[in-house]
Amino acid sequence: MANHSDHINLIWQIADLLRGPYRPPQYERVMLPMTVLRRFDCVLAETKEAVLAEYRQLEVKYKGQDGVIDAKLNSISKQQFHNHSSFTFERLKGAPDSIAKDLVSYINGFSANVRRIFDYFEFEKEIERMNEANILYLVVSRFSTVDLHPNNVSNTEMGTIFEHLIRKFNELANETAGDHFTPREVIRLMVNLLFINDDKLLTIPGTIRTMFDPCCGTGGMLAEAQAYIRAHHQQATLYTYGQDYNKRAFATAASDMLIKEVAHNGLGENIKYGDSLVDDQFSSNRFDYVISNPPFGVDWKKQQSEITQEYEKLGLSGRFGAGLPRVNDGALLFLQHMISKFEPVDEANNKYGSRLAIVFSGSPLFTGGAGSGESNIRRWIIENDWLEAIVALPEQMFYNTGIGTYIWIVTNRKEQKKKGKIQLVDAREYYVPMRRSLGDKRREISEEQIADIVRLYGRFDATDKVKIFKNTNFGYTRVTVERPLRLRYQMTFEDKARFLNAFPHLLDDVQMIDKTLGREPMSDWNEAEKQIRKLLRLKWKNTEHKLFRDVFTQRDPKAVPVRKGKNDYEPDPELRDFENIPLEEDIEVYFKREVLPHVQDAWMDRSKDKVGYEINFNRFFYTYQPPRQLEVIDQELKVVEEEILKLLREVMR
Repeated sequence: MANHSDHINLIWQIADLLRGPYRPPQYERVMLPMTVLRRFDCVLAETKEAVLAEYRQLEVKYKGQDGVIDAKLNSISKQQFHNHSSFTFERLKGAPDSIAKDLVSYINGFSANVRRIFDYFEFEKEIERMNEANILYLVVSRFSTVDLHPNNVSNTEMGTIFEHLIRKFNELANETAGDHFTPREVIRLMVNLLFINDDKLLTIPGTIRTMFDPCCGTGGMLAEAQAYIRAHHQQATLYTYGQDYNKRAFATAASDMLIKEVAHNGLGENIKYGDSLVDDQFSSNRFDYVISNPPFGVDWKKQQSEITQEYEKLGLSGRFGAGLPRVNDGALLFLQHMISKFEPVDEANNKYGSRLAIVFSGSPLFTGGAGSGESNIRRWIIENDWLEAIVALPEQMFYNTGIGTYIWIVTNRKEQKKKGKIQLVDAREYYVPMRRSLGDKRREISEEQIADIVRLYGRFDATDKVKIFKNTNFGYTRVTVERPLRLRYQMTFEDKARFLNAFPHLLDDVQMIDKTLGREPMSDWNEAEKQIRKLLRLKWKNTEHKLFRDVFTQRDPKAVPVRKGKNDYEPDPELRDFENIPLEEDIEVYFKREVLPHVQDAWMDRSKDKVGYEINFNRFFYTYQPPRQLEVIDQELKVVEEEILKLLREVMR
């Protein structure tokens, strides 16, 4: 094909036929399946008659054995699929009145892997809808004029056409595009960072690598990675795998893989349908690269039971053993799932470990204190020395959100110079404004800026945009700081009535205590309790003693500390505090320096220590901006006041 843009323009012209019965954001429901059908029709044209002849014999001999029939007919079509219907696009045009029934029959003539794709496209609904609007025959007729034969359009070129259509249709539907479509420039940056150190490996002739996306959507990330390999390492092959639970997105990605014939298993089933968190379709697979943009801030209540069961039953031998995040954001579950797909490092057997790139909002960086699921997951990743870098992206980069986003690079094969370290890259100012907004997307990263970010990343030098830290810099010990409970005892008429309302049978004992200790306040509860217990001679139950203290004592900072034992004080829960002490600090030294000068009666309960990890990205790149001079502000206010007065005078004339 001299120029695949001609085919793209022709398909876009056909899309205009849908105007009226369909809104532009709905065009993809028809145009993507029809493009797939037309490509398959052209690909199978030369072997069509041979397949039909063989099918007539096989359907009798292997009746009910569809798998056997599919395999034999695929071998005749020389593809990963076939069609044994008598229809083609040309023959479909011969009967306008039965076009809907015939088109359904044509689709049902495909092998099971293609039929499944069209089931998920839910294309029969669209056939019926177009037929009722009297545009089905016209659409089929126009598509029959689009020449997508492999002699004119290679698999690579067809993949480019299909990817372009996917991207354009997703942009039309920008209000929902973010659910399964990541901006192309963000993907290119992620792919560049994934492959940044692998040039030597990928230049080895015959090299085969694998990549997986557990939330593949329409397959954009996998397609971009393949484009990178084609452009930079033609001697290497990248097989891509994906899974998604959005039916249309899955069908689109699966179609793209079949169109480009890149399936590793020979069945055209590198893309699977299902929820990755509870229905892992690649449970036994490991991959060289893992990439994804999981949905931001999506809860996992529906999957909670199954995920919790796996967590409790399998622990670290399962996927989620590091911890479970709060149920309103499952982002870190996807990250754990992706890490479970890592190849081990075993170069003797051509296993070089794995690299992972994932897009997150800011929440996974710092949400959850020490001991929480989020913190434990961060701790697990960092203490295993898997977190290589985090790149902060500009805001307003995505179609359905304007929030700040971050690319995490995680790997079990860090370069030697990066071991024990984490690199933070501030790329928030690397953008150009878009001429026309697409939903919330108002900015994009240019090719030159992508190259600049990759160079910053690759140099691994500290600058104003790059900070390099030791792993332990992000960890801290959450220490519980206690202070003694100080209680003042005093019996009053109101409190006495309140206590006896709960335990009226203790009236005589309370009268005796009242008479012996009197009504004056006592600042030493230890002494008061000693006298009370001596009077009662152990007659009261613990619940009665507890309520007595609750009713007749008040906290008093001037009172004597309440003793718990011979050498211990009872802590006051209301005065309990916590200190997050950096891992590299001596806890005792920190406590004496930062806590005791302010609260001299405090102590640490080290039995409650918890280790946490968080990455406060903004703190590391904060630049102090001194406030403006008051004189300057006053002068500006005077100018504004004069303008307001001038406007008021004009109004009052």
